[in-house]
Amino acid sequence: MLKIGVLGTGHLGKFHLNNWKEIPGIDIVGFYDPDDNIAKEVSDTYQILRFSDTLALMESCDALDIVAPTNHHFELCEQAIKRGKHVFVEKPLANTMQEAEQLVKLVNESGIKLQVGHVERFNPAYLSVKDMHLNPMFIEVHRLAQFNPRGTEVSVILDLMIHDIDIILSIVKSDVKNISASGVGVLTDTPDIANVRIEFHNGCVANLTSSRISMKKMRKMRLFQKDAYIGIDFLNKKSEVFKLKDSSDNNMFAFDIETPHGKKTVAIANPIVPEVNAIRKELEEFRNAILNNTKTVVSEIDGLMAMDVAHQILHKIGNLIITT
Repeated sequence: MLKIGVLGTGHLGKFHLNNWKEIPGIDIVGFYDPDDNIAKEVSDTYQILRFSDTLALMESCDALDIVAPTNHHFELCEQAIKRGKHVFVEKPLANTMQEAEQLVKLVNESGIKLQVGHVERFNPAYLSVKDMHLNPMFIEVHRLAQFNPRGTEVSVILDLMIHDIDIILSIVKSDVKNISASGVGVLTDTPDIANVRIEFHNGCVANLTSSRISMKKMRKMRLFQKDAYIGIDFLNKKSEVFKLKDSSDNNMFAFDIETPHGKKTVAIANPIVPEVNAIRKELEEFRNAILNNTKTVVSEIDGLMAMDVAHQILHKIGNLIITT
């Protein structure tokens, strides 16, 4: 049995506990939460031991699931890694680039497994298309959420947009060439809504809009590439594909269109979306990486790269605010 300890049992931490309880081969040794009311609720509901000391919990486990606020990520990850414990840590990897770089160094030196909680990598809508030949040259993203005081200790860039940054970096196999961004803090002291344009050296351009003060929810990504369009609806767990038909598309609905270069056949498909619980899937993959000694799906390097772009965006927005 793989012994797991959970650090932080607030809103998201409870989701993690519910899923850990359903994953075979896992023994939840205990949890730590500084809030007595939350801790009592968790102890009563889950019948799991509360540890009053983080280090004592770490010593009792093989791996830690860190679901604490972002400003605690570095300290808790550092303590766990130095004790040879595997780490699952919620996104973003750390609070600052310096902290993230230090964690990458510690993981490399220790040989433990670290996975970052970029849960949209496991969204069933994304899973339904990720193995297609994705080579987008234009990406459009809208991630809109209603205001929730939880999570506002970080900007909308590190709270919401970083999910899409991570996915885009995993799809576009090219370095970032240029970033332009604008953002406004409406209800908090950090940007609550932002629009970003990322240009890559291979010519791909990504336009991202994220807001946490919207009246409606939306989590959509649209990929445009030569001969194909792929739409991913993360919120409603749906995907769609429009492409020029080839010999392998016999099972797809198709119709002819007239173009300046003659008649072409367009194929349309709604890929089969697997019935997957994204949180459970990411935790299962973390367990598998430990047991099979394989790479984690979202590594510390992935977490660092997403943070690097996110912080470049914050820097651009900060400069814009200062100069206006």
